[in-house]
Amino acid sequence: MFSLLSKPRRSARKPAPPEIRTLDVAGRLMPLTIKQHERATRITLRIEPGGRALKMTIPSGLAQREVNAFLDRHQGWLLTKLAKFAIDAGLRDGGSILFRGVSHRIQHTGSLRGLTEAVSIDGKAVLKVSGMPEHIGRRIATFLKKEARADLERLARFHARSISAPINSISMKDTRSRWGSCSSEGNLSFSWRIVMAPPSVVDYLAAHEVAHLKEMNHGPRFWALCKKLCPHTEESKAWLKRHGSQLHAIDFD
Repeated sequence: MFSLLSKPRRSARKPAPPEIRTLDVAGRLMPLTIKQHERATRITLRIEPGGRALKMTIPSGLAQREVNAFLDRHQGWLLTKLAKFAIDAGLRDGGSILFRGVSHRIQHTGSLRGLTEAVSIDGKAVLKVSGMPEHIGRRIATFLKKEARADLERLARFHARSISAPINSISMKDTRSRWGSCSSEGNLSFSWRIVMAPPSVVDYLAAHEVAHLKEMNHGPRFWALCKKLCPHTEESKAWLKRHGSQLHAIDFD
């Protein structure tokens, strides 16, 4: 995130609807959403999780020339921050993908039919993928979603039973702003991308959302319960902070 203090501007009119544009960052085209906020006193520029989009909040009535000048001045900052996000995730024959924290070499079987499966060949982790070569990314995503559901349903129900907290439903999504959520009705939602992380991190995410079934906040009691369910909470949080953005950045389409 980058911000710049600006003089507040007040307006009796309702803020304009968000402006959607494409920003060229050294040849990398980035979707940019610009939103006016009546109480904003500064320009705020954020890189969305995964590094595939930008979000800008500006004071209401700010002139376009000031917006453009701000973006021009911070091209270097954007370029530096976006450099850590991989543009090519290597989702092709001979490439690699993380699965349960282990890098798997992608092996295209050459067959149009068959299941995607993780195997060990000569002691090395391999992800065998069938189908058309141009569909490798989508077939890997389908495989990861299935495995994520199996892991998270098992872990979430295990933790929920340990604290006698009923779960209403469990769903998999591809959210970029959070790894999981818990509603007051007991509906748990998880990002299936978490299955690329080590099993201990997947376990932490399950425990985190289950803890919300008892504590719908992030106060001391919540964290105490989360750490009781998952003793490796701090290590897992640190792993997600270091590597989470890279998981979000992978484009499976």
